[in-house]
Amino acid sequence: MPMLWPALTIARYTLLEALRSRLPWLFVLAACAAAGLAGFLQQLALTESGAVQAALLAAALRLAGVFLLATFIITSMAREAADRGLELLLALPMPRAAYLLGKLLGYGALAAVPAVLFGLLMALFAAPAQSALWALSLLGELWIVAAFSLLCAASLQQALPALAATSGFYVLARMLGSLQLLAHGPQAGDSLVQQATAGAIDVLALLLPRLDAFARTEWLLYATGDWQTLAGVAAQTAIYVGLLASCALCDFYRRNI
Repeated sequence: MPMLWPALTIARYTLLEALRSRLPWLFVLAACAAAGLAGFLQQLALTESGAVQAALLAAALRLAGVFLLATFIITSMAREAADRGLELLLALPMPRAAYLLGKLLGYGALAAVPAVLFGLLMALFAAPAQSALWALSLLGELWIVAAFSLLCAASLQQALPALAATSGFYVLARMLGSLQLLAHGPQAGDSLVQQATAGAIDVLALLLPRLDAFARTEWLLYATGDWQTLAGVAAQTAIYVGLLASCALCDFYRRNI
């Protein structure tokens, strides 16, 4: 296939760049730091210290995986653009879609590193089946963040605005469930401004992924996760990765390089 082999080559060099940047070791360091912090805070808990440790560890690992992956993607793309490597690659006789596909494949494979590593670590504190469910859900979340980071890096072409946009997207997608509860709760008023705010939040909930449904800590603590829940997570992942990749591809084809 004319597009597959160039995409696989780009994916391979993307993974090699991550290895040269010592990114896998940063994931290991983040896991060790999170485990140490959770162990320290466990000593401060008066009751259910094991549950407190597992909850803090899961939250810290989730944030660390998202932050490290998004930062690597954005800074890598920004450095490639500054070094004129992107222009050189796109000048080669290959479709631009092959470049984008290769980057997505490389970053998708890279996202599996923290998902597997953190899932194995959480298996020490929770049921193995629930830890596997949590890790697979985390992988879907990382794929969505990777696709959005790639879109921001390709469109904005500056590291700081891309990082800010990715952070805003992630925080908003994580908070949508809570915002909807507040907007439609009994304490919400009936004024025009409050109704407009609730409507805007509902529109955002339709447009953005519900990342609050991904990698839920309660699965680890109370074994409430099931594979039907994972199917919904997988569906969201497929839809949003496809949409974000399509947006990035449109930006690539409209750009004059």
